[in-house]
Amino acid sequence: MRPHFPLPGARALGHGIAACALVLLPAVANAADALETRLATCLACHGEKGQSAVPEVPSLGGQPVFYLTVQLLLFRDRLRTVELMNKMMQGFNDGDLRKMADLISKLPAPQPPGGVVDTDRMERGRTLAAQNRCNFCHQADYSGGQNVPRLAGQREDYLVKTLREYKNDTRRGYDASMADVLYSISDERLPDLAYFLARFR
Repeated sequence: MRPHFPLPGARALGHGIAACALVLLPAVANAADALETRLATCLACHGEKGQSAVPEVPSLGGQPVFYLTVQLLLFRDRLRTVELMNKMMQGFNDGDLRKMADLISKLPAPQPPGGVVDTDRMERGRTLAAQNRCNFCHQADYSGGQNVPRLAGQREDYLVKTLREYKNDTRRGYDASMADVLYSISDERLPDLAYFLARFR
C-alpha cells in the first residue's frame, strides 16, 4: 500500500476558491452567456493574461489545446471533481469546449517568478526531474504537448499540491504513470521539484 500524506495548503486553497466563487458563481446560473463572457469569467481566477495570481489556482497560458480540451470535458462530465469547475462547465457542448480551449491556449505562457533564485534548490529539482524523466513526456523545455500539460512557469504552490495529489492517489492521471513516478520521491523532496519547474526558463 502506498503511503498517504496530508495535503498542506488546503486552507489557502479553500480561501482561493472562495474568492473565485464570488466572481464565478453568478455566471453559472446562465449557461447561455456568450463564450467570450464565460471565458472572461474563468480568467478572473486563472489570469486574463495567462498567469494566475490566485493561490493554488493554475496558470493556463501556453497549455496545449488538446490537453485543455480534455480537462474541460472531464470537468463538464464530472470525471475530474472540482466543484466550482464542474458547475462552470455545465451547459457547454463539445464544440464550445474546443473553442474555449483554443482561445486559452493562445494566452501568453506564464513567466517564472522574479527574485533571487536558490541555486541549490534549483539543482536538487533539476536532478529529480532528470532522474524521473519528467522531460520525456513534458518535453525538454517542459512546455508539454498533446495531452501532457505545460509545467514551465506554472505556479509553484499549484505544482506542489498537484504532485502530492498524484502521489497519494487523490488525483487520477490517464494511466498510472504519474503515481508510479512520484511514489519513489519522498514527500519532503517534492517542493524542490516544484521550485525548479516553476522557475524553469
